[in-house]
Amino acid sequence: MIHCPVLVRESLEKLAPVSGGWWADLTVGAGGHTEAILKATEPAGRVLGMDRDGEILVLARKRLEVYGDRLVLVQGNFQDLATVMQAQKIKALSGVLMDLGVSSFQIDDPARGFSFLKPGPLDMRMDRRQSLTAAEFINHISEKEMADVFYQWGGERHSRRLAKIIARNRPLTDTASLVRLICRVLRFHGRLHPATRVFQALRIAVNDELASLERGLNAVAEALADHGRIVVLSFHSLEDRIVKHQLRDKTRWENLTKHVVRPDRDEIHANPRARSARLRAAVRRRSN
Repeated sequence: MIHCPVLVRESLEKLAPVSGGWWADLTVGAGGHTEAILKATEPAGRVLGMDRDGEILVLARKRLEVYGDRLVLVQGNFQDLATVMQAQKIKALSGVLMDLGVSSFQIDDPARGFSFLKPGPLDMRMDRRQSLTAAEFINHISEKEMADVFYQWGGERHSRRLAKIIARNRPLTDTASLVRLICRVLRFHGRLHPATRVFQALRIAVNDELASLERGLNAVAEALADHGRIVVLSFHSLEDRIVKHQLRDKTRWENLTKHVVRPDRDEIHANPRARSARLRAAVRRRSN
């Protein structure tokens, strides 16, 4: 599937990039937003690009090699931004973009295990250097812990029934086996696949996404220059709640989005995966 970055025009409007300084895309993916920032900061702006997924950085590096040393790509979690900046001798950032969505390349590759529509290993690791996979997670937690994860991070109302049938049929090693068990308990609700919420919850758990997001937003607040800007794209309510709460801290931020920004009908038609995107942005207040 062709990579389609979400809300590019709206992101640049809020980020307000100019030539010069250091800018950052902390979730490079295939490089769509990164390229937009590089173009908008010509000729003298430099961009730090980070992503947890080393495999997708290979693709991004090839796509963006024309920008030469204006772009620095680093594999890592955005919660470790301070360490990366120190290693790159970057003192402060003028603006930061974070797109929290799962990459199309990750979803569409059955070997990554993110999709309930394609058979593959129960993996779901954003960073394949880490040892914990979805199979390791689901096969070793207690039935009660599993139910709690499905409910809290997936919003799954039938979490206890699902946890019970999964616990009785462990170990599981592949997505197809997990989907079959889920479909023995649940049926389609409108267009929503019965496995949607469980797969979301597992992905969040395996990658420690919510805690990483909180730490990442704190790291960005420390990394931005006075009046530097942050733009965050989230894709479900748990992420958006964290972003909204953090950016309401008036000791740190001046909010740029009174109301969340969403894709218009044309963008959703062109890229259905953009449907759930929510953009929030803020300016870093002057340090005392």
